[in-house]
Amino acid sequence: MTRSFAAVGVVLALLLSAPAMAQSAEPTHNLRWDPALDLTLTLGGATAWIVSESLKGSLAPSDCHWCDVDGVDARVREALIWPDTSRAGVLSNVAGFALMPMVAIGSDVLAAAHEGALHNVPEDALLIAEATVVAADVNQLTKLLVGRERPFVHALARNQKALTPQPADNNLSFFSGHTTEAFALVAASGTIATMRGYRWAPLAWSVGGAVAATTAYLRIAADEHWLTDVVVGALVGAGVGFAVPYFFHSVVDTAPPSSASAAVRAKAFPMGAAMTFAW
Repeated sequence: MTRSFAAVGVVLALLLSAPAMAQSAEPTHNLRWDPALDLTLTLGGATAWIVSESLKGSLAPSDCHWCDVDGVDARVREALIWPDTSRAGVLSNVAGFALMPMVAIGSDVLAAAHEGALHNVPEDALLIAEATVVAADVNQLTKLLVGRERPFVHALARNQKALTPQPADNNLSFFSGHTTEAFALVAASGTIATMRGYRWAPLAWSVGGAVAATTAYLRIAADEHWLTDVVVGALVGAGVGFAVPYFFHSVVDTAPPSSASAAVRAKAFPMGAAMTFAW
């Protein structure tokens, strides 16, 4: 997760120094935001996550609170687990914490550039990061409170469970942090692109949705999460990723939107939501 925050920070730094392209004939929409407030919330939320992660050894439950496994979770695990779970784990880290942030910010850059509105990108990146941080904090708090045993730990003999490489992480299965972060990124980037009126907004929804779904699958393949962990992670991530920009950063244009821009927003929201949840 810290890699994701770092990637967003690098993109912000680069784009703040880049010259803006000329405005296109089709103007984009302005969004409601407060630079000081949103930056403070984002940095504060990221700091809270990092602190909780560093204190996980003392905060995480030593014994599982949710130890039983239902039949559906058990059958899906047997069907999707890879023989080499460590490889799936590495790929899930790459997909969730490296590729997904690049896709989210990159699709926003491409969509903004298509409209001649690269000057929007630093603001977009901050709002995407804000929504993702909120989702990550919700996930972290839930994990620490619920205490669900991870699949690979559940399969071990009782006397072997304390010998895992990261015992403090043994009972933090519900719900999947990788999946939450990935779906928050795709929903936030897609929602912001749609609210802006970017004609390439579907790019954020479709490509981001594919990467997020792949991340969720790999977490099961790595034997790190149950099916219900990734399903709830996808729902919470997508929900927070949509809700934060949509309800707290609404469009503030004083003039009515053009018919073309309004059509983009009218079509992209239901299509984007359907594509994200379908993935």
